[in-house]
Amino acid sequence: MTETTKTHVILLACGSFNPITKGHIQMFERARDYLHKTGRFIVIGGIVSPVHDSYGKMGLVSSRHRLTMCQLAVQSSDWIRVDPWECYQDTWQTTCSVLEHHRDLMKRVTGCILSNVNTPSMTPVIGQPQNESPQPIYQNNNVSNKPTAAKILGKVGESLSRICCVRPPMERFTFVDENANLGTVMRYEEIELRILLLCGSDLLESFCIPGLWNESDMEVIVGEFGIVVVPRDGADPDRIMNHSSILRKYKSNILVVKDDSNHPMSVISSTKSRLALQHGDGHVVDYLCQPVIDYILKSQLYINASG
Repeated sequence: MTETTKTHVILLACGSFNPITKGHIQMFERARDYLHKTGRFIVIGGIVSPVHDSYGKMGLVSSRHRLTMCQLAVQSSDWIRVDPWECYQDTWQTTCSVLEHHRDLMKRVTGCILSNVNTPSMTPVIGQPQNESPQPIYQNNNVSNKPTAAKILGKVGESLSRICCVRPPMERFTFVDENANLGTVMRYEEIELRILLLCGSDLLESFCIPGLWNESDMEVIVGEFGIVVVPRDGADPDRIMNHSSILRKYKSNILVVKDDSNHPMSVISSTKSRLALQHGDGHVVDYLCQPVIDYILKSQLYINASG
């Protein structure tokens, strides 16, 4: 397959990230490596989307802290960014609505979102404080420096340090240069892009719990978008999928990361990380990156058992 016939992918991870761990970042890396090895996909970006404060989980610290910790955790990555949209809403959003938001946002901006990798997107969001004028999607007026499909296809690695280009899932689109004069619309080669939900096998297992998920949401998440699953704690995703009629129905849309590197995953569990912090366990450095640890200590987070 040529670069333009492969499916281009954005990995989207939703969660509490309370706090974000090395394991969370490693999930992105392993998923990307696996998708590339299949020869069918090119991962061009990753998005970390922390949950809203009203999610109601015990010990959940303010989204202000969680967003900052997430940004610190991905600051050395040239392809993963943090998106604050969930946190800025008036209330908690379903995973389905977050996926649909990103799909609809990509439609509105004709495919490209310009933002620093570790800086929250400046696109307007419902419920976002309006004390500052929103910045334009494009940060300068030099058309030659604005992202175009040609630049994205030609220099994907370099471009991802500045932009995240996303399209609605499972369809083909012709890129249109929205900076061109209205009388001269420039079209580029069609490429397929998808937003895939990145998760651990524990989330996949939760799909099998009766009444926990809205079935129509599951149909959209698995059927319209698709899932990339990174197995955790020896779980068997194939066995899990057999316990859900919807997962069986859309099994072809569920990609299970098979890792033959024999390198153990870092601890993903935020709960274990919080316990280590509360008990002064030195192994916390195995769970969290140092900038996140420094921020937690400076902000006095997770010191008490209540979080």
